[in-house]
Amino acid sequence: MRMTRSGLGAVVALLLFMTGPVQAASDQQNLIDQARITLDDVKRDKEFGNAQELLKRAKAVLIVPALFKGGFFVGGEGGTGVLMTRQGKGGWSNPAFYTLASASFGLQIGAQQSELVLIALTDKAKKAFMEDEFKIGAEAGLAVVTLGASAEAATTSNFDADIVVWSSSSGAYAGLTLNGSVIKPRDSYNEAFYGRPVTPAQITGGGVSGKGHTAQPLRQALSSMS
Repeated sequence: MRMTRSGLGAVVALLLFMTGPVQAASDQQNLIDQARITLDDVKRDKEFGNAQELLKRAKAVLIVPALFKGGFFVGGEGGTGVLMTRQGKGGWSNPAFYTLASASFGLQIGAQQSELVLIALTDKAKKAFMEDEFKIGAEAGLAVVTLGASAEAATTSNFDADIVVWSSSSGAYAGLTLNGSVIKPRDSYNEAFYGRPVTPAQITGGGVSGKGHTAQPLRQALSSMS
C-alpha cells in the first residue's frame, strides 16, 4: 500500500510521541551517552571488523542507540540519534539531534530493538543528511547498504557505497530494512540542548557553543576509531 505524505507525517509524529516528551537537556545528554556505548558495541562486533577503515573514510556519522520496531498488521519504527561530521585534523563536530521513522503495512507481528550507525562515505551522502527531510531509497543515485552476517565480505577496500549501515538487532523480526525510512532533524532536542533554535548545519559547522563540551567523550570515542 502506498503511503501519502500526510500519512507518513502522522506516523512520524506518533513515533516522536512514543519516544517521550522533551523536558530537559538531560534527555539529550542521556542520548549522547548511549551513542558512545553504541560505538563501543561497534568496536566489539567481530562481523564489522573493518569498521575503522570505513570510519576513516566517513564524512559524517549518524548514531541511533535505540531504534524500535513493532506492529500488529501495521508496523512502524522510530528512534532518535545524533549526527556528527568530520572536522579538520581528524576531529568531529558537536552532535546534532535527528529522528528516524518509517511505516509499513502487511502481516507482521512482533517487536524489535536495534542499534544503528549510519556512515556517510561521500559528500553527497553528507549533504542528504543535512536536508530538512531525507528518505532512504528515494534519493536518486545514493547507494545505501545495510551490513548483516556478510559484513566482513561487504566491507572490503573495493566496497562502493554512499552510506553503510551497521546494525545490531534483537527481537521477532528477521533482519532490518531501512528503505523508505525518513531521517530529519529533531528541532526540539537541538533547541533544548543548545539553548536556542539551531540548525544541524550551524551545529556541525562549529557556529554553536554552549553545552557542546558535554559531548566531548563521544567525540573522542569516534576520533579514536577513525
